[in-house]
Amino acid sequence: MSTYSSLLKTRGVGRIMAAQLVARFPFGMLSLAFLLHIEHVHNSYGSAGLVLAALSIGQAIAGPLTSRLMGRWGMRPVISGTIAVCAVAITSIALIPMTIPVTMVVALVAGLTMPPIQPAVRTIYPKMVNSRQLTPLFSLDASAQEIIWVVGPVITTFAATQISTVAGILLAVAFLVGGGAWFLASPELGRVRIPRSRRRIGAVLAKPSVLLATVVGFLLVAACASIEAGVVSTFGHDGPQAGIVLAVFAIGSLVGGLALGHVPIGPWALARRMFIVFAGTAVAAFSLNIWWLSVFLFLAGVGIAPALAVMFSIVSSSVRFSETAEAYGWVGTGQLIGAALGSAVAGFLIDSQGPTGAFIAAAALALAGFAVPLLGKRWHPDLRGKDASPIPDTEPIEAITS
Repeated sequence: MSTYSSLLKTRGVGRIMAAQLVARFPFGMLSLAFLLHIEHVHNSYGSAGLVLAALSIGQAIAGPLTSRLMGRWGMRPVISGTIAVCAVAITSIALIPMTIPVTMVVALVAGLTMPPIQPAVRTIYPKMVNSRQLTPLFSLDASAQEIIWVVGPVITTFAATQISTVAGILLAVAFLVGGGAWFLASPELGRVRIPRSRRRIGAVLAKPSVLLATVVGFLLVAACASIEAGVVSTFGHDGPQAGIVLAVFAIGSLVGGLALGHVPIGPWALARRMFIVFAGTAVAAFSLNIWWLSVFLFLAGVGIAPALAVMFSIVSSSVRFSETAEAYGWVGTGQLIGAALGSAVAGFLIDSQGPTGAFIAAAALALAGFAVPLLGKRWHPDLRGKDASPIPDTEPIEAITS
């Protein structure tokens, strides 16, 4: 904890981490919020799955593109413009009655304009701390990200069940606009310039560690999204049980992130952490009892934040600074697609097999997330005793000096 305390005392770290966390909360809320709202309006999880698929397509296209645009136009213009359009699109889905095809088009626009907060902040981090602090900072950030992916759905569930599904979506918009404005006000956005990448878009995926992190991040978040849909369908929309179970899931991830954040990152690190997620999820699928789910989803959660921290570190250590924004754009795209498609797949399985189908899907996704780094061990950098900072570019890069 002393390491994390020292990090948060570093000038600007605590502020920008909190700002980006609030701004990115909708990323962990919208899949479930749309799932609940569309199912409520159209009485079909399958229809909700189609809307989420449209959202995921937009996110897949936008992630690396908007990240590269920050190197051309600057972080503030790109982030502020995407926030404005995205907020209007999401609000329209909540307030305007639309057919499923029209809703899919609007969801596509929302996905295309998801602001690139994550690539921006992960590009800024190496310029705020020294190389010794960078890996613990990624671990702390991964724990914070779990608040987004796991606590975000908890907040959405409570808002949607206790107030309305419209309120669940509008709450996500409030986080997007309010948190986005706070993040845009951070002075670091003006002090750190992302150099324009000289390589074609997508070339960074040729780096095995970036591709590894993108694929595993997709599988991990897809498993989490399937779990969330399964929990909601198990306990329904009218009581607090779903929120309680998801909160326990979140606590497990936070505990894991803080407890394992100091562990050196060797070549088996990602596979070991993903095995924890798989083991807990697989056992949880055997019963829908609230106590059973709470215990084993807590266990599954212990591996989530540590796995994300490993992904961030191996990406950072493998690319040039000018490529970091796009690399994290691809990783973020993988996670966002995973969230949307995990919910979509779970929705169809819930319609056909009941809640158990969602947990089986989650276990299968987590197993794949374990197998990929296990088989791709040779692509996993060994960072024990090494610097996780990006590879310097040959041209001067503006850094934070005050």
